[in-house]
Amino acid sequence: MLSETALGVYSDHYLHLWHDQGKWYTDKYFSIERLTSELINPNSAFYLAFYNEFVAGFLKINLHAPLDNNKNALELERIYLAKNFEGKGIGKTLIQLTFAIAKESNKDLIWLKAMDSSVGPIAFYKKMGFEISGIYELKHVLMKEELRGMVIMTKKM
Repeated sequence: MLSETALGVYSDHYLHLWHDQGKWYTDKYFSIERLTSELINPNSAFYLAFYNEFVAGFLKINLHAPLDNNKNALELERIYLAKNFEGKGIGKTLIQLTFAIAKESNKDLIWLKAMDSSVGPIAFYKKMGFEISGIYELKHVLMKEELRGMVIMTKKM
């Protein structure tokens, strides 16, 4: 279920970034084998999001993910929602879940990376209390060069 959800949601939002329509990325990162290895990793946590009995997307966090000088940080690695479930409060609920996990784990910081061309998601993260704190460039050869930019966003707990 997770692999199908990841592939579907990624296809909704990110295929335009790639010269090969995302085939290399989805084969590498959303295969059953890769996701299984991430699921059994005690540092990773996945949460499926449901809306009226339908899988709407998922959240992946890395529980111990230092960022720069902050060793006590949690990474929100993926928050993916299918397009037909946007605007229903699911993203906000997943962010609030991330906040609760960070608080329960006594984390000082939550961080994430977002495509710098993703105006809507960046605005959403800002609304949820995140600030842009840095930039990053992806090095994937099959990704279109002009779309490799990312922002690093942080929220102090």
